[in-house]
Amino acid sequence: MTGAGEGGDRLEVRRTAKLFIGGDFPRSESGRTFEVRGAGGELLAHAARASRKDLRDAVKAARSAQHGWAARTAYNRGQVLYRVAEIMEGRRAQFEDELRQAGAGEDPAREVGAAIDRWVWYAGWADKLAQVIGGTNPVAGPYFNFTIPEPTGVVGVVAPDEPGLLGLVSRVAPAIVTGNTAVVLTSELAPLPAVTLGEVLATSDVPGGVVNLLTGSKAELLPWLAGHMDVNALDLSGCPDELAAEVETSAAENVKRVHRAPDVDAYDPRAQSPYEITALLELKTVWHPMGA
Repeated sequence: MTGAGEGGDRLEVRRTAKLFIGGDFPRSESGRTFEVRGAGGELLAHAARASRKDLRDAVKAARSAQHGWAARTAYNRGQVLYRVAEIMEGRRAQFEDELRQAGAGEDPAREVGAAIDRWVWYAGWADKLAQVIGGTNPVAGPYFNFTIPEPTGVVGVVAPDEPGLLGLVSRVAPAIVTGNTAVVLTSELAPLPAVTLGEVLATSDVPGGVVNLLTGSKAELLPWLAGHMDVNALDLSGCPDELAAEVETSAAENVKRVHRAPDVDAYDPRAQSPYEITALLELKTVWHPMGA
C-alpha cells in the first residue's frame, strides 16, 4: 500500500502481517513482531511473532470449531475446499509475487499452480474416503460389522519451511478435509504466503477456527504445541531435526498420534495421497446384531 508524500511522491506503507486465529486477525498478545526480508535482504513486511498464549488461544479456537466442522456432510466439506482453491486462483498473482520477493522456490508460478491443484485434489476425496477405507467387514456370526472413519480432533501442523506455500497446503488440506481442525506453525523463511492464505480462508466458506495460522519461531512454539493436552495429533513434516526427540517425548504424554509426510519432493505425485488423510483419522468399528 502507498500514500501521497511531499511533492506527490508515493510513500510505501509497510505491511504488518497478523496471526489468523478463530477466523480473526489478531496481533500477538505479546506485541512482538519480526522482520520479513526478501532474498536480497530488503524489508518486505513485519509479521506477528506468536507467543505461547497465542498458541493456547489457537488450540481453544480449533477445539470450539471441531465439532461443527466434523458434523458437516463430507460433500459440503469438499465444496468448501473447492471454494478455497477458487479464491486462491483469483489471488494467484499476489501469491507468486510474495514467493518471488522472498526468493522461495525456483518457479513461483509453478508452486502456486501446484498448491491450488492440491487443494482441489484433496477436496475431491472428501466424500469418497469413507467408501475406500471403511465399509462392511465379513465376520463369523449373526452380526453386522462396520468400519467408519472419524476425525481425530485437533491437529497440530508444522509446515515445512520450503516450499512455503505448497508445503503448507500439502499439510493443511489432508488434515481438515475429514473434519479435523488445525493449529499450524507456518514457514519461517516465507511467512507472507501463509498470511495471505489466512486471508483466503477468511473470505471463503471455511468456518472460523478450522484453520489457525501462527507465524513466528518454531523452536519457541513447537514444544508447547506438542505438550498441549487438548491437541490430539501432530503432523511433524516441517519439524526441525534438532527438536524431533523432544517433541515426540512431549507428544507421548497424552498419546498423540504423530505423523510425518514421506520424504519426497513436494511436486512428486507421491506427495499427495489418501494415506496422508488417513494418517490423521481414527477408524471406529461397530458391531450390530442382525434381525431375525
